[in-house]
Amino acid sequence: MNRLSRTCPRVASVGLYDGSSRADRRLDAAAPVERSVSVNNRLGDEVSRVLPQLRIDELLDELQMRLGAVRSSRDRVRKLLEAVVGIGGGLKLETALARIVQAAVTLVDAKYGALGVLGGEQRLAGFITVGMTPEQIARIGPYPEGHGLLGELIRHPEPLRAVDLAEHPQSYGFPAHHPPMHSFLGVPIRVRTEVYGNLYLTEKQGGVPFDADDEAVLIALAAAAGVAIDNARLYDESRRRQQWLEATSELTRGLLSGLAVDEVLAGFAQRAATFAQADLVVVALPDAEREDLVIVAADGVGAELLRGVAVGVEESLLGSVFKSGEPESVPEVSTDGRTRPDLAPGIQFGPGLLVPLGASGQVRGVLAIARVAGAAPFDTSIPQLTADLGVQAAVVLELADRRRDSELLSLYADRDRIGRDLHDLAIQRLFATSMSLQGAYKITQKSAVAERIAQAISDLDDTIKVIRSTIFSLHSHDLADDEAPGVRAQVIVACERVAEQFGFSPSVRFSGPVDTLVPDDVAEHLVAVLREALSNVARHAQARRVDVEVTVDGTHVTLTVMDDGVGIPATGRRSGLANLAERAQQLGGRFSADPGGSGGTVLVWSVPLSRGESEGVEG
Repeated sequence: MNRLSRTCPRVASVGLYDGSSRADRRLDAAAPVERSVSVNNRLGDEVSRVLPQLRIDELLDELQMRLGAVRSSRDRVRKLLEAVVGIGGGLKLETALARIVQAAVTLVDAKYGALGVLGGEQRLAGFITVGMTPEQIARIGPYPEGHGLLGELIRHPEPLRAVDLAEHPQSYGFPAHHPPMHSFLGVPIRVRTEVYGNLYLTEKQGGVPFDADDEAVLIALAAAAGVAIDNARLYDESRRRQQWLEATSELTRGLLSGLAVDEVLAGFAQRAATFAQADLVVVALPDAEREDLVIVAADGVGAELLRGVAVGVEESLLGSVFKSGEPESVPEVSTDGRTRPDLAPGIQFGPGLLVPLGASGQVRGVLAIARVAGAAPFDTSIPQLTADLGVQAAVVLELADRRRDSELLSLYADRDRIGRDLHDLAIQRLFATSMSLQGAYKITQKSAVAERIAQAISDLDDTIKVIRSTIFSLHSHDLADDEAPGVRAQVIVACERVAEQFGFSPSVRFSGPVDTLVPDDVAEHLVAVLREALSNVARHAQARRVDVEVTVDGTHVTLTVMDDGVGIPATGRRSGLANLAERAQQLGGRFSADPGGSGGTVLVWSVPLSRGESEGVEG
């Protein structure tokens, strides 16, 4: 009984207190089983009520996550649209490229970004960075040229992602002082069908790698960037063509209006520097013998050192283009073996472009443009525009020459008329007067009167000789090839040959019987001295006026060359002046080089007509 009560308390209790029968006790013994089933049913109902609530929380969490992703995507799309509008808002190419890099960095949350512009031979010609300070860039050194992972994107223009730059098989390493970079994302930028460059993004914020969404956004930005770059390039090209037309129009107006050649070409060089975005532009024309090229116009860095400088055709970069008649592009002008290092000491020039003025066989000069060392190469449109500019300049120079020839023909016609008038009127009358005086001289009885008449006859004879010499010089352009010209003709020819370098014709004046009294050996030295003096003025004086005077007084011939230039510098080479002085000493004469009264220089070279005592050298 006790055992039963311990085992089934409920049964024991019933048996003790209610006096139930044995059958009733059997029925009561089955009650705990039913009660256990009821409890289990109630627990199942409770669980059934809790489980749906747990699934709803999970669904709500997932929904919130998806809403966050949608919101993030919406923000990215908005930022992408803002970036597209931003990079397409400007027409300057440099500004557009900088905006593209900045927009890319912002869109993919990168720390560093760069845009590499492709050049020739699958190398980077330009590199625009975001995220580094100028001091950091200076410490790193030159921009990359396209090796390693950057080169991989150049050779295979497809989107490229890397978790760690250093672990990529194409990694080329980093230069000294380069900031650490790990994650990498690069996409090409295409302008129409051409790969213009590549976008490089590194070091995503948070230390995580770039994902597929970043790549998709950057590809979309690159497509919009290609359109913006194309628009900017078209705008730049149209602007350059407008500047090209302005340069050619100004050149045509200037040369055909009769302005000085050097003045017109100076403005032309300035225009060319603007449209080509060049740091230096020079225009070189050949001298009379076509042995040297004289830089008649220059604009930009070091231009003041180059104006008037003559370079040999055979051993110079300018001469190479002049002889070949073909344009030439030079990656580094200063390091080219054909460039004289003394032309612009201390200035290093990088990319250069030289074009002939005219077609092969009819080259009239050379137009050269250059940028300083380290600058970007010229755009692809610049060479053709510059070549067209050279052709147009050659045509205008040819027209200017034809105009000058026409003016010379008119001048020669006037000289012929003046010569005939002098011969038919002045000489005949003077000769008649001389004959009358000779008759009076024969019949006069007074010695004083006879002396005065004889002196008058002698003066008339000298005057007739001077007039005849003048007539001869007026007709000197009609001399045959085998006929030696006189001193007057040689002096005039020497002055005409430098007129193109000066941009004007020097004034020439003769006094005395130059052609009749000056010996051949003295005349040879005199003409050589004149050429050297005019060459010095053309190279160094920057003069606007030059006066040449040849005087014969019966015992000496004196050559005087005066200019209104900058004068002779206190320091510098004087080898040219030493040559002039040496020629004067050889002939027993004198030479001086003194400042002019109102600026410039006065060169005086005087020698006796016959060998006599030395008169020394002054100046």
